[in-house]
Amino acid sequence: MSDAASLRRFSIDLPDSDAAIALAGAGQTTLHTLESITGASLVLRGLKLEISGLSNQLERAAALVELIRPIWQEGQSVSSVDLQAALTSLDTGRRNDHASLTDHVVARSKSGNLLRPRTIRQKTYLEAMEAHDLTFALGPAGTGKTFLATVLAVRMLTERRIEKIVLTRPALEAGERLGFLPGDLQQKVDPYLRPLYDALHTLLGLEKTTSLLDKGIIEVAPLAYMRGRTLEDAFVILDEAQNTTSAQMRMVLTRLGEKSRMVVTGDITQIDLPFGQKSGLVEAIDVLQLVKGISICRLTTADIVRHPLVQKVVEAYASKEK
Repeated sequence: MSDAASLRRFSIDLPDSDAAIALAGAGQTTLHTLESITGASLVLRGLKLEISGLSNQLERAAALVELIRPIWQEGQSVSSVDLQAALTSLDTGRRNDHASLTDHVVARSKSGNLLRPRTIRQKTYLEAMEAHDLTFALGPAGTGKTFLATVLAVRMLTERRIEKIVLTRPALEAGERLGFLPGDLQQKVDPYLRPLYDALHTLLGLEKTTSLLDKGIIEVAPLAYMRGRTLEDAFVILDEAQNTTSAQMRMVLTRLGEKSRMVVTGDITQIDLPFGQKSGLVEAIDVLQLVKGISICRLTTADIVRHPLVQKVVEAYASKEK
């Protein structure tokens, strides 16, 4: 049988023009990427997507389009990260697990984007945070460790399941070198807390974030401010925990009060402590890994949801260090 004879065609009806635009992507980049991945031809004609190709090409393309359907069907743009996550799930036989990501819309950003886990491991991480009072999340930069924790914290605050959010991280430079900068300690360490502010602004907008900070409902503070406190009815996020000392980690873990939960995030490949000083995060994982009620989640480069080059950069450096 000739190749021409084995060519097949298949069409998918789209609900509206917003979905069609979202699926196609700017300059039809999403369709071109799907063609590159599958070898099939994808043509958008009005509200109908026509797919043609050899049997295996067509089936692969149709499966990928269906896996990303919850995104484009809502008129949300499909990123390269979404495509790669769908492709990985398809190739590893986890199509059903990937499809369940759509059931996990956690919130909607200030700009209207639906916020949901983008990979299967991110979904597992969210489920762990929802089910445990103490969760550790380990993984490289860009895997959504802090952002997803902040999204869940804001949702729980909105649902009145907690009374406040506490975001903290160690500021290694909060000693002598920052002593020369103007302002009080809070002003000196604010640059180190900027990623936490950025996440809040994405979720709530600047005005709402500022209002909640002024009222003390959201607190963003250096780790030193946690000493001697009991954090009750709170969602506590300790970010960049790989840079805590053993004493700091023990201190913050014992701050957890009634009706509170804590998420500790970090990347143990990016420890900035002085040479020879053990990371409090590394020690905590070793000491607490068998303690009931504590969840330890490990994200990988496959879960990086920033620019596609970030994943390649992280993998290149990891390969060099082996």
